[in-house]
Amino acid sequence: MIVSKYFEDDYKDRVSTADILARQFGAPLDAARGSAEAKHLQITTAASNGIARPGLRIALSLDIEMGDKMHVYAPGVQGYIPIDWRLDEGGPASKQYSFEYPASEMLHLEAINETVPVYRGHIRVRREITFGQEAALKALVTPTGEVIVKGTFRYQACDDRKCYVPEDAPLEWRFKYEGLDRTRVPSELQHKPN
Repeated sequence: MIVSKYFEDDYKDRVSTADILARQFGAPLDAARGSAEAKHLQITTAASNGIARPGLRIALSLDIEMGDKMHVYAPGVQGYIPIDWRLDEGGPASKQYSFEYPASEMLHLEAINETVPVYRGHIRVRREITFGQEAALKALVTPTGEVIVKGTFRYQACDDRKCYVPEDAPLEWRFKYEGLDRTRVPSELQHKPN
C-alpha cells in the first residue's frame, strides 16, 4: 500500500530519509541535539539529520518540559502571550514550512474565572526546513565546518500562583556541512555503448 510519495522539486528540495521516517512513522529526531536556556522550562532541540547539505529538507524539533503546576499559553489564547517558535531570517534555511502546534488543553483559572488553552507537562513541536543552495549555504559555514540554524522560543510561564515575565529563549541547531559531490566518474568506469 502506498502511503505517501516524495518528489524532488527540480533537485532543489531533497527530503531526507530520516525526515520521512519521522513524519510517516514517528521516528525520533535525535541528531544535532542541544538545549536552550530558559528560566521556567527545559527545552531540548533536535533534528532529523546532523548534516547540512544544499537543498536537503529536514525536520527540527523542540521538546518542552514544564514543572509541576506550571503552564504556558497555547496559540489562539486571548489576552495572554502564547508560545511562539521563530527561526531567524537570513539563516541557512531557504524554505521554512508551515507547522502546527500540538493540541492544547483548556485550563480553568479560578481566581479570575477564565478558561484558557494551555500546555502543561511535556509537549513536542516539529517543523521542517530546506537548506539553501550550495553558494548560499557555503557562505554560512563556520571555521569549524558547521552550519548553525538559530531561532527563538517566546513564552510566558505561569504556575498555580502567578505568571512570570515573558521570555525569549534562544535556540540553536548545529550541523556538519557537507557540500555536493561533484567528482566525475573516471572514463574507464563510464558505460560505453556496444
